[in-house]
Amino acid sequence: MKKKKIVSENYLERIPVRSSYLKWTASEDGSVTLEIENTGFFNTVAQKLFGKPKTSYVHLDKTGSFVWPLIDGKKDILSLGEDVRLKFGEDAEPLYERLAKFFQILESYNFITFK
Repeated sequence: MKKKKIVSENYLERIPVRSSYLKWTASEDGSVTLEIENTGFFNTVAQKLFGKPKTSYVHLDKTGSFVWPLIDGKKDILSLGEDVRLKFGEDAEPLYERLAKFFQILESYNFITFK
């Protein structure tokens, strides 16, 4: 009987990659808006019956708007956190707890994946 090998991975060392299907725009003030196209059978029914929009918009806060353009598939969450600390200083604290939650939410909606 083989024992399962337990792999311990530090979440902050993961490298986020933006989803290719997701469109986004940055305004002049730096705020980022993600554009999600509502496709599929159930979305089409909801659009016709309930007037659901064809495109949904997610407006990121100032920290999320700063981090989103920095996601390049090369930087891990630790190095992104250092960039946030340089930009926002003490206003970003508790920094890594907030970043970890931010990336968990992005991953749950399939806005990002991890390498």
